[in-house]
Amino acid sequence: MPSWEDYKVQAKTRGALALELFVVETTPVGSLGTVQENLPAHLQYQRDLESAGKLAFAGPLSDLSGNEMQGCGMIIYRADTIEEARQLASDDPMHLSGARSHTLRRWLINEGSLSLNVGLSTQSVTLS
Repeated sequence: MPSWEDYKVQAKTRGALALELFVVETTPVGSLGTVQENLPAHLQYQRDLESAGKLAFAGPLSDLSGNEMQGCGMIIYRADTIEEARQLASDDPMHLSGARSHTLRRWLINEGSLSLNVGLSTQSVTLS
């Protein structure tokens, strides 16, 4: 397998987007009560990162059946380096408090699409 950096170059060479983001999977360590106690600070932290342009996406994950909420989540960061992304994840109040543990991976976006509809007269935006 090529190194990550070599693969990014190969992806760009073949015309892929090769946009590097960072994926955090966050998992409750103890009770859901501990997660809920830290939720307001966690959500404020994410709002601050969103305003700073560092948070791309975030939200909860279901269990493997797709039927239950277990408090796990996924966070996608925009960062210049994996070290910066690691710091962003470590500084999350959920992780600082020990309510959740996390893993971090690089993610190279090569394909896909987003649709954005801006209603001028209604001043509305729809993302799909």
